[in-house]
Amino acid sequence: MTVDAELEERITRIALVAHDQMKDRMIDWAKAHADVLSKFELFGTGTTGGRIANEVKLRITPLKSGPLGGDAQIGAMIAEGKLDMLIFFIDPMSALPHDVDVKSLLRLATLYNTILAINEATASRVLNHVRPAG
Repeated sequence: MTVDAELEERITRIALVAHDQMKDRMIDWAKAHADVLSKFELFGTGTTGGRIANEVKLRITPLKSGPLGGDAQIGAMIAEGKLDMLIFFIDPMSALPHDVDVKSLLRLATLYNTILAINEATASRVLNHVRPAG
């Protein structure tokens, strides 16, 4: 199967995560893509999920904050086949107090071949190629 064919697959569930310094960028990105995102079942960690619900007006299932177990919740969803795509805006310039959790989440996304975008450019391009199931 070609990469384009794989990206054209139908998905339903997307998790949205952003480090503290990237939350504003995630909100701006979600606003710019709200019409497309509204067609999917969304999950979001802590503040990111709350801000997307309040500021972007998207329906999103809230999870715990990343360091308080939200990253682990998303990792479990990936391992159980309950998440199709992870959009995780990572701040490459900040030290992360819960770096082990982040690495585990990225490792699980890689291991289970989950669609993964860690910056705006990739997230936008991938989102343009996936279609909601149903």
